[in-house]
Amino acid sequence: MNKKDYFYLGKITKKYSFKGELIINLDTDEPHLYQNMLSVFINLNGKIIPYFIENSSFYKKTSLRIKFEDVNSEEEAECLLNKEVYLPLNLLPKLEGKKFYYHEIISYKVIDINHGNIGKIISVNDASSQSLFVIENNGKQILIPVNEKIIEKVDRRNKTIFISAPNGLIELYLD
Repeated sequence: MNKKDYFYLGKITKKYSFKGELIINLDTDEPHLYQNMLSVFINLNGKIIPYFIENSSFYKKTSLRIKFEDVNSEEEAECLLNKEVYLPLNLLPKLEGKKFYYHEIISYKVIDINHGNIGKIISVNDASSQSLFVIENNGKQILIPVNEKIIEKVDRRNKTIFISAPNGLIELYLD
């Protein structure tokens, strides 16, 4: 199993009970979509391993309380703490309109309303409070905020994102 065939769902953050239950902090805007899963994949030492779910329920707004099959004690649960949880890419809900997954837009062309083609997206930097498109333009990088007001249209068929960047932003990188 190759990690690129999966999407990051969240992280196991703590133990819940002495019976081996765990809390998964979900990294999603729609946690309700993942309440009734039958299994997840956990990254253990670089290998993606399937774990089957006995039961799950919501724990706060963005977390799930999970009981895995064959994890029946605090000691067994301890081995899974701070591990990343994944699901296969084919389970991602399809997005429409101006919504997209960051992994899906890598290599999309970016066309600005004033500057035309400004390059291709090579990554999305989501390490700060404002996510940024990282765009390659003839050896230079252009950083554009991922913002609904800036994104005009997402053309999935032609792998293109149309934007209307604030005045002066693109010039900062090209001058």
